[in-house]
Amino acid sequence: MTERNRLRDYRGKRDFDRTGEPRGRGAPAADRPRFVVQIHDASTMHFDFRLQVDDVLKSWSVPKGPSADPKDKRLAVPTEDHPLEYEEFEGVIPRGEYGGGTVIVWDHGTYEPLSHDRQGRPVDFAESLERGHATFRLSGSKLRGEYALTRFRSGQGDGEEAWLLVRRSGGRGRAQGAPDPRRARSATSGRTLAQVASDAAGE
Repeated sequence: MTERNRLRDYRGKRDFDRTGEPRGRGAPAADRPRFVVQIHDASTMHFDFRLQVDDVLKSWSVPKGPSADPKDKRLAVPTEDHPLEYEEFEGVIPRGEYGGGTVIVWDHGTYEPLSHDRQGRPVDFAESLERGHATFRLSGSKLRGEYALTRFRSGQGDGEEAWLLVRRSGGRGRAQGAPDPRRARSATSGRTLAQVASDAAGE
């Protein structure tokens, strides 16, 4: 599927004459796939967890944010694919627009796919997501170590598709858990949600 088709839902929900979100014009490929975690103060406060898969960011809304405790199983609800440029987006989406509210980049970095089959052979990461279970190692400024995304509700019938985001026990690396989102600071600008909103109001 082309990038244009992958981003059809994303573009269809937004008026780019009003929102500063990137339209998605194709970002250069990195040596290693990227990830970003954004805090989004919209109708409900939540964290957006995004993994680069091919030429888009696969995205999940995680209400409580990623946890560093393997005992915590965090609900992750898939949303539409986002353009790679969204990794850098920080600002205020206007009221009345889809996802209206303030966004900061809480963490970003690279990740290493770790998915494999029962014989221990590597499995393509996009394929592992299609199958409903993917493992990966995050290398960010705050999140470091092995995590897994597991689908537990398919979305068939009336149910909404849902996944669990879990820190793998015994994995290498240390990580910070999700903070109080209103006190959290951006990994790129050092600003809080309130400061980003204030700066936008003053422009």
